[in-house]
Amino acid sequence: MSFFPLYLGLALFAASLTPSLIPRGWLVQGVLGGLVAALGYMIGRLLQTLWRAVELPVLRGQAATVVHLLAGVPVALFLIFCLARARDWQNGIRSRMGMDLLDSVDVPSMAVVALLVFTLLMLGGALIQWAFDRLRARLYRHMPRRTANVSGLLLLTLALVIVTRDGVLDRVIQGMDRSFTTAQELFDTAPPSPEDPQMPGSAASLIDWGAMGRPGRDFVTEGPDARAIAGFSGRSALDPIRVYVGLAEADSPQERADRALAELQRLGAFERKVLIVALPTGTGWLDPGSFDVVEYMHQGDIATVAVQYSYLQSPMALLLETRAGLDQARTLISTIHGHWRDLPRESRPRLYIHGLSLGAWASMYGTDLFALLDNPINGAFWAGPPFPSARWNEATAKRKPGSPHVAPEVGDGRLIRFASHFRDAGGPGGWGDMRLVFLQYSSDPIVFYEPASLWRAPAWMREPPAPDVSPDLRFTPLVTQFQLVVDMILATNAPAGYGHSYYAHDYIGPWVALTDPEGWTPADSARLAAHCDGGFQQGCSNG
Repeated sequence: MSFFPLYLGLALFAASLTPSLIPRGWLVQGVLGGLVAALGYMIGRLLQTLWRAVELPVLRGQAATVVHLLAGVPVALFLIFCLARARDWQNGIRSRMGMDLLDSVDVPSMAVVALLVFTLLMLGGALIQWAFDRLRARLYRHMPRRTANVSGLLLLTLALVIVTRDGVLDRVIQGMDRSFTTAQELFDTAPPSPEDPQMPGSAASLIDWGAMGRPGRDFVTEGPDARAIAGFSGRSALDPIRVYVGLAEADSPQERADRALAELQRLGAFERKVLIVALPTGTGWLDPGSFDVVEYMHQGDIATVAVQYSYLQSPMALLLETRAGLDQARTLISTIHGHWRDLPRESRPRLYIHGLSLGAWASMYGTDLFALLDNPINGAFWAGPPFPSARWNEATAKRKPGSPHVAPEVGDGRLIRFASHFRDAGGPGGWGDMRLVFLQYSSDPIVFYEPASLWRAPAWMREPPAPDVSPDLRFTPLVTQFQLVVDMILATNAPAGYGHSYYAHDYIGPWVALTDPEGWTPADSARLAAHCDGGFQQGCSNG
C-alpha cells in the first residue's frame, strides 16, 4: 500500500467523524468512515498514477522520509483530534433534538467496522483490477496495447453494469417489491370489510376493500369521527369523509382516479366545505398527524381523497418508479379539478392539494398552475419536499435577499410561505387568491441534500446554522456528500419534529394559514396541539 493514498484515506476518515444533520451511532459511522477512507485511498492512487504517467520526479531516500513525516504527522494529529471530539460532536446534535446523550462513540468497535468495510472495498477493487489485467492481456494478442487498454476498460465496465443491473440489483428490487406487497395485506389476507355503507370498501362502496391495502385501510378507518371532534370543540360535528384507492384497484392511473371521483360523489364529498386531494408516500402511507388536525379544525365538514401509486419505500419509489407517482398525481388532480371546476362556485368546496415527502414531490408536479389559471384551486400544502422538487427549488430561489435558505421569505407572502418547527406560516391574513405553504425542518436532509455537495458547500451551510443544526458542521469535499446520503437514510429515525419526522403539532399552523377555519383562534391551536400530543405517528384521533 502506498503511503500518500493511505494518508488521504485516513484524512477523509477523520473528516467523516465531524457532525452532519442527523446523529450517527458507531456502526453507521464505521461504515461511513470505511467507505470514504477507501475512496480517499482510490483517489490517492489515481493521482499517484497520473504523477508517474507524466514522468514527474519521484522522491527517494531521506527526502522521501522527510516528506512522509510532513504529510503523515498532520494527518495523524487530525485523526486523533477528530476521534477525541467525535462524542461531543454527536451529542451536540442529539442535545438539540432532545435525545439521550452518548457516554462514548465506542471507537474500537467503530474502527473494526471501518477497517472491515475498507478491506472489503479494497478486495473488490483488486478483483476488478485483476479482471481488467487478464482481459487486456488477451486483447494484446489481437490489437495495439493502447487500443486493448481502452477496449478492455469498456468491456469490463459493460460487464459490471450488466451483472449488477440484471443480476444483483434486479434480485434485490424483486425481493423488496415482494416484501412490501405482502405487507399491504391485499385481498385474501385483508381483514373483514366495514359494514357501514358510508365507509369506502364496504359492500355499498365502489372501491374494493381487498385492493385498498393496509395503508389505505388504516387511513379510512382510524381518523377522528364526529363524536371525537364534537368532544374536542363542544359543538356538533360531521364524520369526515376519507376516500382511498389502492394500487391494485385498477391497472391505469386514469381508472384509479375515476374510481376515486365516483366514490367521492357517492359519499357527497363535493357538498362539504373543504376537499383535499392528497398524494401518499411511496408505500401508500398518509401521515395521520396532518389529516387529523385539519379535520378537527373544520368540525369534520371535510373530505379527503388519495390514490396509491407504489408499494416501495419512498427512496426506492423515487429511483425506480418515478413516472408512476408523477402520472398518478397529474391524473388524479386533473380528474378531481375537472369535476370541481364545473360545480357552482357558491356551493362547491374549497379545494386544496397536499402531500408529504414523495407525495409532496408528486403532487407538486401534478399541480399544473397554468392549467388552473382560469379556475384556480384554493391552495396547496407540501411538507418535507424532496430536494429534486422543481416548484420548491423555484420558490427557494426567489427568496428575499438576506432571508435564510432553510426558512425563506418569498415576496410579500401573498402566494408562498414557508413554515418549520421554529416558525409558523404567518396566520390566515394577508394572502392573495391562492395560497401555497411549504413545511420543512432545517435538519431534514431529504429537503436540503444537494448533489453538488460533492465539491462545494450547499447554500445553507454557508449561512449561520439553524437552531436544530450543529454549529460544528463543516463542509469537506467528497465527505459531506456521503454524510448527507447517510443522513437521508437515517432521516426518519430522528425524533418527531426533526429530520424527516414530521408530526401533528407542526401541521397545525400551516393548515390554519391555508384553510382559515371559521372562528378558529390561537388558543384553539394550542388546545389542539395539546390534544395531539401523541406525536406524528399516532395522529390525533384519540388525543
